[in-house]
Amino acid sequence: MLDTARNYYGVEDLLRLIAAMSMNKLNVFHWHVTDSHSFPLVVPSEPEMAAKGAYGEGMMYTVADVKKVVEFGLERGVRVVPEIDMPAHTGSWAKAYPEIITCADVFWWPAGASWDDRYAAEPGTGQLNPLHPKTYQVVQNIVHDVASMFPDQFLHAGADEVTPNCWKLDPTIQSFLSKNGTLSQILSTFINSTLPYILSLNRTVVYWEDVLLDAMISVDPSLLPTEHVILQTWNNGPDNTKRIVAAGYRAIVSSSDFYYLDCGHGDFIGNNSEYDQPPGANQTDGGSWCGPFKSWQLIYNYDITYGLSPTEAELVIGGEVALWSEQADSTVLDQRIWPRASAMAETLWSGNRDSSGKKRSAEAVDRLNEWRYRMVTRGVRAEPIQPLWCIKNPGMCNTVQ
Repeated sequence: MLDTARNYYGVEDLLRLIAAMSMNKLNVFHWHVTDSHSFPLVVPSEPEMAAKGAYGEGMMYTVADVKKVVEFGLERGVRVVPEIDMPAHTGSWAKAYPEIITCADVFWWPAGASWDDRYAAEPGTGQLNPLHPKTYQVVQNIVHDVASMFPDQFLHAGADEVTPNCWKLDPTIQSFLSKNGTLSQILSTFINSTLPYILSLNRTVVYWEDVLLDAMISVDPSLLPTEHVILQTWNNGPDNTKRIVAAGYRAIVSSSDFYYLDCGHGDFIGNNSEYDQPPGANQTDGGSWCGPFKSWQLIYNYDITYGLSPTEAELVIGGEVALWSEQADSTVLDQRIWPRASAMAETLWSGNRDSSGKKRSAEAVDRLNEWRYRMVTRGVRAEPIQPLWCIKNPGMCNTVQ
């Protein structure tokens, strides 16, 4: 998964990524194309969305761009699955339709407020208002065009990190809550008003796990038919995978503890007291919420069906590494992804154990090291994992000979 909303990537970056994915037998490119920060996708029926929501005129993806990316992927065995994250993560929609967005462009964490009283998970506020009728007209127009541009059977509709206080700022929602309504009912209204339309376009819908598992705002499973809905997990490692498949859903595993490639680079928030510590203080995760850095070894070691019964494991349809782009753009794209994603590819296709059941990490390092150099010669700027001396002296850089 690549997030192209927080920072923009050119089409040539996406094509290079897909080419590298094909080399590594990674067969699904999950394109997180929009978020609160920008709306770079040109939607023909709603042209103002990108015209006003993109970072700039040269930072949009046109219909022709999408066609090029999709066809390039299909020629290389890589599916392209779009994500339009909603109802949260939609602050950029307010540039075109301010009336359907709650808490747009407010400061994300009010001074003196607790974490629970924030307006968003990070800077960049704004959520669709499920009680405003125009919301659904705009959503349907966008979803219709996205389904036309992206032929894949899957359409990712987000549904993660709905923040209570953002909705509570809106007068119509305040009125609803004052009459004993709940925020989960509001989310249910949104899902019930959008999911059937997406299904009518012959799509299987992928949601982030939050829609079912969030402790504060979630929907009843009856609104999420298992035959039409897939859930993508990102929290609590194997525990949430277990909860999803135990409920009968197919799962895509993107556990942030193992598969988030952006983790371990500190935090992008300015004036962060996390760093205001004297020498010798515990640096914890260095300010990164999901630190430490997810090394190739950590990724290689992870079993995405850990703790599942054979029947439950059959519901896990794949694993997916994710690069969120708060601190990434085209200048570091290749290095953040490769060769760590290569390690995941090997484990998911071939496993991480030999025929005797022993972990193959020792032999994998030499293979991965050589493969990294092969990618570099093919124009993929993968980061090194060892000194060149190690590849010229196989086995000499292991802890045990």
